[in-house]
Amino acid sequence: MIPCILTLVRHGETQFNRDGMLQGQSIDSPLSEIGERQSEAAGIYLRDVKFTNAFVSDMQRARQSFGIVEGQPMDLMRSMANDAGQSFPDFTPPQGETVEQIKIRFAEFLGSMLQQLMEEHRHQDGTQNTPIHVLVVTHGAYMRVVVRYMVEDLHCSFHSGVDKSHAYSACPNTGLIRFIFNMKCCNESAAPSDLQCLFVNQADHITKELQ
Repeated sequence: MIPCILTLVRHGETQFNRDGMLQGQSIDSPLSEIGERQSEAAGIYLRDVKFTNAFVSDMQRARQSFGIVEGQPMDLMRSMANDAGQSFPDFTPPQGETVEQIKIRFAEFLGSMLQQLMEEHRHQDGTQNTPIHVLVVTHGAYMRVVVRYMVEDLHCSFHSGVDKSHAYSACPNTGLIRFIFNMKCCNESAAPSDLQCLFVNQADHITKELQ
């Protein structure tokens, strides 16, 4: 068993975020001025944290820090969800990714990440003081599905301080989610066990002027 920590950080604000517009893989928008300041604040907040591995989305807004409705106002998505009789967070627009598809994509990423961690740290054991700590800089919608996958599919528990009623809510720009788990290595494969979510959507570093 190797102790691991997984910290997810949402990218900083973009102008599309500020304007309430949808963005996805086809819209590679840069950070706004506030987004850059948010990212700087997050960096200061995390500067004393030792990360052993880091993964960053290839989109510009993530490196700096749904379908056909991308680039349209958020209200349009809400209206489409209402017309379809679905809740806004769970609605999939035409040509967009479903929650289940995002879950599969994250499961594949998690499997490949664990494989890499096992190969890099396989000679480490639980007696060492420093656990593996992975940083992932990604996107808000993705992070919300990650929490659902961890809880619903991998039976992750919540720390007593987590407000479960907000566990699946939208993460603010540069907000953080953190999980701890043990990595079980068996032959040439690795799997997570004893998962716990320490906090969801933490944004202590974001002051009022950065909101």
